[in-house]
Amino acid sequence: MTNTAQSALVPMGNRGLGLGFSGNLGNIDAYISAVNRLPMLTHEEEVSLARALREKNDLNAAQKLVMSHLRLVVSIARGYLGYGLPHADLIQEGNIGLMKAVKRFDPNQGVRLVSYAMHWIKAEMHEYILKNWRLVKVATTKAQRKLFFNLRSNKVGLDAMSPTQIDEMAKMLDVKREEVIEMETRLSGRDIALEAPTDDDGEDKFSPIAYLSSDSQEPTRVLEAEQRDRLHSEGLETALSKLDPRSRRIIEARWLANDDGSGATLHTLAEEFGVSAERIRQIESAALKKMKGALAAYV
Repeated sequence: MTNTAQSALVPMGNRGLGLGFSGNLGNIDAYISAVNRLPMLTHEEEVSLARALREKNDLNAAQKLVMSHLRLVVSIARGYLGYGLPHADLIQEGNIGLMKAVKRFDPNQGVRLVSYAMHWIKAEMHEYILKNWRLVKVATTKAQRKLFFNLRSNKVGLDAMSPTQIDEMAKMLDVKREEVIEMETRLSGRDIALEAPTDDDGEDKFSPIAYLSSDSQEPTRVLEAEQRDRLHSEGLETALSKLDPRSRRIIEARWLANDDGSGATLHTLAEEFGVSAERIRQIESAALKKMKGALAAYV
C-alpha cells in the first residue's frame, strides 16, 4: 500500500478516526454506529478486491477492504477496555494494524482476511497498551508480554492471588510460579509522581522526592568533602611551613590575602622587597612548586 493509500486511511481530525467517512461523526459512539452499518464483503468480493490491490495496486480496493472490517477492530478493542485506556485510541491503533494486514494479505492462501487481520490488530493494540499503561515498562520481552496479557485476562478480581491460584496460573500458562508472582506485583502496582503536583497547595501533599536521601550524605561525597577540608586547613598550613619567610609572604600576599583571588601584584611586592617583578615571579613559581610537593600527601 503506498503512502497515498495510507494518507487516505490514517487519522485526519474528526473524520471518523480518519477512515474516509464524510461529515462529522461527533464522538466515538457515532463512529461505532457508523462502522456497524458498513456492508460486509462476501468471500468472492474480498478475493477480487485483494487481488486488485495486490496485482494492480488498486487503492480503492484497499479502502473497501479496510472499511468492511472496521467493525472487527471495534469488537477487538472492547476486550481491552479494562486497561483504562481511551476506547477511541485503542480503535485507532487497531485500525493501523488492520491497514497493515490489508497491505500484506494474500488471497491465494485460502484464508479469510478477518482471520489474518486479527493478529495485526491485536499486535498494534498490545504495543499501544504496553507503552501507555504505565510510565515504567511492565513487559519488555516476548515471554513477558504473553504473560502480561494472559494474566490480565485470566485473573479473577482485584485481590492478590493465593498460592494455589498462582500455581494453577503458572501451570495453565506454562511458566514458573515466580514469573507469575513478579508480573502480578507489577500489575497491582501504580505509578506515583516523584514530585507533588505544582497546582496542589495543600500542606499535607505527598511528595516521594522529599524522602530521598541527600546527595551530600552520599559516602563518596562525604569523603571528598573531608579530603577537601584537610587540604584547605592542615595541608595548606603544612605546605606554607616548608617555605622561607620571603616566599611565604609572597604566596600569602598573592593568593591568600583575599577570597576573590585579587591578591597583590608582582610590582607591588617588587617594591616591598627591593627586587624586580621578574624576580618575584621566579620566587613565586619555585614556592608553588615546593608547596605542590608537600600537598601530594593530602590528595
